[in-house]
Amino acid sequence: MRRLRITFTCLLCLFLISGMTAVAQVSATGHITAEVITALSAVETSQMSFGRFSPGPQGGELILSPESTVSVLGSVYTGSGTHNAASFYVTGESDVAYTVTLPSAPVIITHTAGPKTMVVGDWKSIPAPTPGAGMLQGGFQTVLVGATLKIGTLNDNPVGVYTGTYTITFDFY
Repeated sequence: MRRLRITFTCLLCLFLISGMTAVAQVSATGHITAEVITALSAVETSQMSFGRFSPGPQGGELILSPESTVSVLGSVYTGSGTHNAASFYVTGESDVAYTVTLPSAPVIITHTAGPKTMVVGDWKSIPAPTPGAGMLQGGFQTVLVGATLKIGTLNDNPVGVYTGTYTITFDFY
């Protein structure tokens, strides 16, 4: 009997010990967040303007630098008034590098009162359109854009205002 009692007691102890060593399980819910941000944003702050001019007998070119200086080739006469390069205010996360992509094809501007056109090409910018040349130090930078306007004779390009649009792209690098 004593042997049975010891065996029973040992089994009871093992049962209690095994029950006591069982780990209680608890579940908890964790949370995850992620935020997509705009790496870059750009807005035109100054429109490109070649100013006032007269084509002359052979026409020619007006070269507008990104610094807003104008050079003339051919028989074009610059008039009074202002000319200026375009400017874009680029913003985003501080120290983001970006690339400016200028129009690859010439852009046509059209007389507001008729079908006559002029061609704008040979685009230039500051910073230059090379990979990673732009840098948002402090989260912003101004990009300056110039181009060359090809002008025909007065018959090709009669007096009046010519307008058009173009697209430049800013890609973070």
